[in-house]
Amino acid sequence: MAHAYTPGLKVAPRTLVKKERRLPLKGNITVKKGDKVTSDTVVARTELPGNVTPMNIVNTLSITPEELDEVMFKKEGDKVEKGEMMAQTKGFFGYFKSAVNAPVSGTIESISEVTGQVIIRQAPIPVEMKAYIDGVIDEIMPEEGVILGSEAAFIQGIFGIGGETEGELKFVADDISAVLDENKIDDSLKGKIIVGGSLVKKEAIDKAVKCGVKGIICGGIDAQDLKEVLGYDIGVAITGHEEIGLTVVVTEGFGQINMAQKTFELLKENEGKKASINGATQIRAGVMRPEIIITLNVPDDLNSVKINESSEAGGMNKGDSLRVIRGNHFGEIVEVTDLPVELTVVDSETKVRVVEVQLGSGEKLLLPRANVETIEK
Repeated sequence: MAHAYTPGLKVAPRTLVKKERRLPLKGNITVKKGDKVTSDTVVARTELPGNVTPMNIVNTLSITPEELDEVMFKKEGDKVEKGEMMAQTKGFFGYFKSAVNAPVSGTIESISEVTGQVIIRQAPIPVEMKAYIDGVIDEIMPEEGVILGSEAAFIQGIFGIGGETEGELKFVADDISAVLDENKIDDSLKGKIIVGGSLVKKEAIDKAVKCGVKGIICGGIDAQDLKEVLGYDIGVAITGHEEIGLTVVVTEGFGQINMAQKTFELLKENEGKKASINGATQIRAGVMRPEIIITLNVPDDLNSVKINESSEAGGMNKGDSLRVIRGNHFGEIVEVTDLPVELTVVDSETKVRVVEVQLGSGEKLLLPRANVETIEK
């Protein structure tokens, strides 16, 4: 049978999901191998160095660097509180003294008698790494982090904004073509991850933030609405660090595009269950897709998990479902009917490999293989 490889998004009803949770700096691991954890369990902790505040006391007091030691009340390593006096001149016959107070609380890291500069290091910033998904700890990376996993439903999206969050799945759309507007959002959705149909509007996102919604999953989003929500053009960059009050995962693309039926049905099957989502997206080197993870089972040992997945993951075969990612039929789900071996001349007058597909209307057409991606099972 003809076979071709093309990158694709994964939509898996049940698969083994593993997540690496790594600290930015070495720290302490708070769990053991084999421990079962929930998404909000802290699995590792560390402290980032506090911010640095430089002070040029010599200039402030109009003295020379050699006189700095005489006017300082504090030494290197001493702690200071915001507003506390750090240095003071002797003045003139005890009068007209000038003083310098600490602008922040912290520890004096260095005092330079060459430049007259004093460095205050603020308190360390605590960092906690949470599990993100319900699962079992599979591996410990000493002082660095852990790897955990579980059996879960796993869906990758096209684009997203906002970081990791979790909440109960709740549908606010009746079908894949429904538009999610502000009228479908109310306070009863607080703490939920809501699922729409073909499009989420800016007004719906704004109201969802006010109502305390954790996340939105939808087929499409208008590019102008996205710009207004963020306040700037997203450009070609890594997303996931936006602080808009919730996370948005777009499963199909920009504009009003019906959510894939398979994706919609899989989410519907798991309505009411806890989902972990992440909008982080990177579309260039080191591709990263937004994701939806719904834990179905937490085994005692991940090695005991047997998942029947296709050995040809990422392959393209007759009968497979594809998503069109370029051209006039962008966003449509089509079915492979043939995989011609010979090169075919396309509109750009170049010879490329093509795939014959059938649209939902029954119409058949040839598309460059670079214009489609598989929907992995």
